[in-house]
Amino acid sequence: MSLTDAGTHAEPRRRAPSDPAVLAAVEAAVPGITRARASDRLGMAHDASHYLLTPQAVVVPESAAQVAALMRTGLPLTFRSGGTSLSGQGVTGHLLVDTRRHFRGIEVLDNGERVRVQPGAVLRQVNARLAAYGRRLGPDPASESACTIGGVVANNSSGMTCGTHANTYRTLESMVLVLPSGTVIDTGAPDADARLRALEPALAEGLERLRDRIRGNPESVRRITAQFAIKNTMGYGLNSFLDHDSPAQILAHLVIGSEGTLGFVAEAVLRTVPAHRLAATGLLVFSSLREAMAATPELVAAGPAAVELLDAESLRVARLDPHADDVLRTLEVRDHAALLVEWQEPDPEPLSAREREAGRVFARLNLAAPARLSGDSAGRAALWRIRKNLYAAVAGARPSGTTALLEDVAVPVPALADLCDDLAELFAKHRYERSVIFGHAKDGNLHFMLNERFGTDLDRYADFTEEMVTAVLDRGGTLKAEHGTGRVMAPFVRRQYGDELYEVMREIKRLCDPAGTLNPGVVLTDDPKAHLRDLKTVVSVEPEVDRCVECGYCEPVCPSRDLTTTPRQRIVLRREIAAAEAAGDHALARQLAEEYDYDAVDTCAVDGMCATACPVLINTGDLTKRLRAGRHGRTARAGWKTAAKHWSAVTRAMDLAMDAAAAAPAGLAEGASRAARAVGDPDTVPQWSRDLPRGGTPRRPVPRHEADAVYVPSCLNTMFAPADGGPGVMAAVRRLAERAGLRLHVPEGVGGLCCGTPWSSKGFGEGYEVMRRRVRETLLTATDGGRLPVVSDAASCTEGFERLTTAGSERPTAGSPAVRVLDAVTFVAEHVLPRLPQPPEDRRLTSLALHPTCSSVRLGLDAAIAKVAEAVAKEVVVPDGWQCCAFAGDRGLLHPELTASATRAEAASVAEGGFAAHASVNRTCEIGMARATGKTYHHLLELLDQVTA
Repeated sequence: MSLTDAGTHAEPRRRAPSDPAVLAAVEAAVPGITRARASDRLGMAHDASHYLLTPQAVVVPESAAQVAALMRTGLPLTFRSGGTSLSGQGVTGHLLVDTRRHFRGIEVLDNGERVRVQPGAVLRQVNARLAAYGRRLGPDPASESACTIGGVVANNSSGMTCGTHANTYRTLESMVLVLPSGTVIDTGAPDADARLRALEPALAEGLERLRDRIRGNPESVRRITAQFAIKNTMGYGLNSFLDHDSPAQILAHLVIGSEGTLGFVAEAVLRTVPAHRLAATGLLVFSSLREAMAATPELVAAGPAAVELLDAESLRVARLDPHADDVLRTLEVRDHAALLVEWQEPDPEPLSAREREAGRVFARLNLAAPARLSGDSAGRAALWRIRKNLYAAVAGARPSGTTALLEDVAVPVPALADLCDDLAELFAKHRYERSVIFGHAKDGNLHFMLNERFGTDLDRYADFTEEMVTAVLDRGGTLKAEHGTGRVMAPFVRRQYGDELYEVMREIKRLCDPAGTLNPGVVLTDDPKAHLRDLKTVVSVEPEVDRCVECGYCEPVCPSRDLTTTPRQRIVLRREIAAAEAAGDHALARQLAEEYDYDAVDTCAVDGMCATACPVLINTGDLTKRLRAGRHGRTARAGWKTAAKHWSAVTRAMDLAMDAAAAAPAGLAEGASRAARAVGDPDTVPQWSRDLPRGGTPRRPVPRHEADAVYVPSCLNTMFAPADGGPGVMAAVRRLAERAGLRLHVPEGVGGLCCGTPWSSKGFGEGYEVMRRRVRETLLTATDGGRLPVVSDAASCTEGFERLTTAGSERPTAGSPAVRVLDAVTFVAEHVLPRLPQPPEDRRLTSLALHPTCSSVRLGLDAAIAKVAEAVAKEVVVPDGWQCCAFAGDRGLLHPELTASATRAEAASVAEGGFAAHASVNRTCEIGMARATGKTYHHLLELLDQVTA
């Protein structure tokens, strides 16, 4: 009899309606925090795991007090922050509590020696705050760009370099804990034990009783010591009873790795570790996986910070990464394996000694390719990017319609090679093709990935899991090293620990959560088939996004994440619409589609930042553009095509309209635009407001013979006047070039040129093609067939021109040469600044708040911007909370709420900074940031023009 016949169902519960009684209870306890639309529920039903459950509702509390009130309702709750967990602990069919939205506090303490953090703070952002002190958090998981402190604490995160000595458990100092009863305990308070005994006497007494029970049982002590000598996140952290004496400290450390089943961590104080500024990194390639494993003990003896394993299939995927070096790119992978090794030190001399010792070790190894260590930051970053993105990149290459499962085990290092052999045999036996093995070889910690088509027959997956469990446990290992027990390994906790310690864990759960309301079904379960239920099936929808593995790496960089949806949610909601249609639930599909229009299409900034974070380079904006194109009627398409043909007149009309609006009596223009939006489409009719500038200056040709570059001022210069009535970037670029003795040629017909972004972002392909042809013809002539570079003075236009001049063309040939586009900041940094005298110190600004743009990040302008900014100001700060401002051309005029949401955190930092000046590198971003902060933002080159005048 198959598992399906026995009653296990792969198809997840997608469409059960919310229980009105549950929603009413939440509203009575904490009014106004419930999100229960179909899009809200289904958008959060997905996380990075291979499980899918639809919550009754998503609740978004703002404080620990509100969480305590939720606890007191007695309703089942599951806490979720980053959604990067892989074992099913972040999904639920009950209430899902979103702790990312309002719990983002970061407070650096003791010059960086400690840090107080809330669960919604992203790990990378915490480390960015600590970097100024030369410190970082101990845990360094591959998901650090997206995972949050909530998950770092709940899963006892470790990572590539921290082993077991600097994981969350070892670096915790204290926490503020909300218990299921609503009691709040600060375990760092001097009276923490007294308060716990007074408010939760049964819990305090029970923890002491379990402590004594464990310590009095030699077999329990032996088993716990062995289990936690390696990375281990299986079950509860019973080592807490051996490492700590007081009930408050035992409780705090039990909560580490408890996956939200014992309480809610409202904040934690963590000790930090040194962030060594120097490192040497290399990739060692071996002819086989066993040879790589055999070399591991000798490498570990040389004291590296990291030894990361990549098997043959991992290497095949890594070769395709755009950041791969020549050795990796040219490797003909057969049965090869590789070890990514890194040594870290604070100073050059000890690092050199490490490198010399490493060289001696390398010489004794049987390597399949030459090995070298590099201290080059770009090369090191490329290797680590490949390693950190490996899971999602491999999963993204899976066959369409399959689900990626990432398992995570650990064994003592001497058993690692044998376990690799076991896994290879199991892959072959159960016909899992293209399965990969990678992980932290230094710690005996392996990750392996399976591609599975969850349908009605789960026998293969179930049989593989049973045999894998046996193989790991027979070698003295743990079934979960880093990713948490979750749902996937909950049925096997008793098998790993034995009856006695399993009963201790059950007692811990009863003491902390007597009603079993916190994250039911996670960590402990009585259901032997729990890991086979509620499995995620993946629906193919669009080629732009079918590679998505729902990892969530895109979410922290998305400017609409706090207003509507994230890129991951845009994708999963498309999948949910398709699933509803396939199931015949056309009413649900229509409802989701209606909500999707505003949540996902209208409020997408199409800024492409998601692609910078996505391991498989998905730009969800491409999907948005296509969906926008599908909404346009014939009249709109014709109108935008006509606008492309007469762009000079159109921009001049916009300029005059902005002047007229600014000159109109107070309230008249605002009221007129509001009325027009009320009767028209808010996604096409902009909202004018008094904080917008007047119209700008028409662009006119300036022919120059023997020019050094072709200058194409942005049409934003025509539509919007410079800030504070200043000269603007168009004048600044010309003056800077003149001072440097460089000649800029502004071509004939410049008023009719545009980078094409207004058409591409809105999905008007015909108008885009009209503009593309005109721009390419004009620029090829102006640049003498591509001999001269084209300079653009707005970062978004630079990116647009790059895309536009290559769209629809083949590789450059003699008959179709390439046009080289430079952003004005890069042009000035490389060609103008070296020719200018150093500005006097008294001319430089004391401080500058700098807002890089999404386009400048994608174009790689950071170094050039930094170089120019340092010439302008003595102190240059990119404020905390920086991200894309989401003004996005006219998106900030159509949906000002999007820009307000995207800039809120950065605006708060700017308000506290007291900066002498504020700058960006795009006129619309200057407008958006000025609106958000009340400060005047100039183009960075305007400020350089002033200090070098």
